[in-house]
Amino acid sequence: MQTRASSTDRKKKEAGEGVCQTPNLKEASVTSSSTEKAPGEPEPEGIKPNKTQQLKKVFREYGAVGVSFHIGISLMSLGMFYLLISSGIDMAAVLCKLGFSEAVVRSQMAAGTSTFVLAYAIHKLFAPVRISITLVSVPFIVRYFRKTGLFKPPTPAP
Repeated sequence: MQTRASSTDRKKKEAGEGVCQTPNLKEASVTSSSTEKAPGEPEPEGIKPNKTQQLKKVFREYGAVGVSFHIGISLMSLGMFYLLISSGIDMAAVLCKLGFSEAVVRSQMAAGTSTFVLAYAIHKLFAPVRISITLVSVPFIVRYFRKTGLFKPPTPAP
């Protein structure tokens, strides 16, 4: 005889619930557009700009180097996740071990999605990591190129 709890657990497994057994450690990073400032407005002191605003600042300051580096790292990330998924690695378990919440994993791992769509969804989950790598790396790359003479030193602002 089945109890109500065991039939509920079976239904959850069939529906894809219960993918992660770890507690909610972090949610997907979502940037809020309500705190964006007008283009000519100075940034208020004491408030740290979000990752998107920081990335735009790096693109303005370093130009093509910043954009090229970010696009390159994004293409490598997408290719890496595509390779991992197509080789048969259980990405739901990996994402749960990394601390993503069960709701986020379930929303990204819809049943019947193609390999590329699944790789792209996981690639988007890791956007904050890619942005952080770009924000840290680009100033070092530009500084190195300026030191070796490949780039001109920055012109002083009038």
